Amino acid sequence: MGKPTGFIEIERVGEASLAVSERVGNYREFVLHHADEEASRQGARCMDCGIPFCQSGCPVNNIIPDWNDLVYKQKWKVALDTLHSTNNFPEFTGRICPAPCEASCTLNINDDAVTIKAIEHAIIDKGWEQGWVKPLPAARKTGKKVAVVGSGPAGLACAQQLARAGHGVVVFEKNDRIGGLLRYGIPDFKMEKSHVDRRVAQMQAEGVEFRTGVCVGALAQDIPGVNNLATRFVSHQELLEEFDVIALTGGAENPRDLPVPGRELEGIHFAMEFLPQQNRIVAGDSLASQIKATGKRVIVIGGGDTGSDCVGTSNRQGALSVTQFELMPMPPEEEDRPLTWPDWPIKLRTSSSHEEGCNRDWSVTTKRFEGANGKVEKLIAARVEWKKDANGRMQMSEIPGSEFEMRADLVLLAMGFIGPVHAGVIEQLKLDRDQRGNVKADTESYRTSNPRVFAAGDIRRGQSLVVWAIREGRQCARAIDEVLMGVSELPR
Repeated sequence: MGKPTGFIEIERVGEASLAVSERVGNYREFVLHHADEEASRQGARCMDCGIPFCQSGCPVNNIIPDWNDLVYKQKWKVALDTLHSTNNFPEFTGRICPAPCEASCTLNINDDAVTIKAIEHAIIDKGWEQGWVKPLPAARKTGKKVAVVGSGPAGLACAQQLARAGHGVVVFEKNDRIGGLLRYGIPDFKMEKSHVDRRVAQMQAEGVEFRTGVCVGALAQDIPGVNNLATRFVSHQELLEEFDVIALTGGAENPRDLPVPGRELEGIHFAMEFLPQQNRIVAGDSLASQIKATGKRVIVIGGGDTGSDCVGTSNRQGALSVTQFELMPMPPEEEDRPLTWPDWPIKLRTSSSHEEGCNRDWSVTTKRFEGANGKVEKLIAARVEWKKDANGRMQMSEIPGSEFEMRADLVLLAMGFIGPVHAGVIEQLKLDRDQRGNVKADTESYRTSNPRVFAAGDIRRGQSLVVWAIREGRQCARAIDEVLMGVSELPR
């Protein structure tokens, strides 16, 4: 694949980004995809490794060596077709996927991995620019109807595959716009929403119907931290009467809370209360009130991607300072490749948001919040150490005398999600759940304890990556098609 000696002759070159001073004043994307010539050079680095571990590292099993070689040879249209054969939405993954494929690249054993994500980004952007991405409506209709509940990446992938198989598909979304966390969780500076809008238009042309502002089961406005702009709801009985089967792809929206003294003070919010508001403002909406970081000392609790998004948004809103705390120890700057390859390694990851300005600290636990007049003013924390117990499990203990305090005007809780929201359709359908509270279904049939209900994505597997959601949506569509038709030609 690629140029036989390319991995020896050509160095890895990542995508260019606008300078911090140029990007923090707006919410537009600032990562620039490779020009054709550079993408070709980077594709040439893909070695004929024999066993392409990148494909097994990629949850959708992208045929990565093939489209690397095609880009190297400047066969862009065929590269796009190859990319689309396994991934419905490469413009999403090419922007926000952490690229586990690159961690699994054979070159990554002792060199710099191929820029797989950057090449994917270049392919799909060129495809849209050239007008190669077109609707693919089914040649015939089956007469079967499927309700897809949730319009995140799992729901969109599932709906598109089923529509292309000829089924009548209706996607239900409780918010006022389609996209799930792609729309209201990912900041626009990481992925502009025009990418979602283009796919929605494509899917509508393929026959998918979208119903927004509809919550299935019940309105969920009383559930803390759950973004919900629904104006009406439908019952599960109505769906079972109207549709042959239901696919639940509603995500894992129940946020992990921090039950410490002072949690009730004003100025402490879940990340998913903070981030969606800014996305709505960027979309042109007006809000009666907005949680803003402008001129404030911001503390973000949680060191993952959502915490990073809070950092980037706070900087754009003009925060006085931004500090990010992580409970776990600071990871090593470089992974032990012989030990971790081809698996996803634990190592220090510095995002573009961190580069824009952020104080980061690890092994910190929050003990309480303090304030005056009902508003948070400071966070009291302590340092912890992690040691293995007799069973080899890592256990945390507070370091005596390490307690400290920090001024805080705004605290954002970005500690992940504990699973799907059970109130509403999950409870009403009386679906079995696994030990973590996710809807129970396997990865072959994707069928729940109700034979007419399927589940895929974060609602089934728990909080995960966009690429896993797309994989499960596609596989769930295949399983549904087999049940409805007895056989399926959809790929897994």
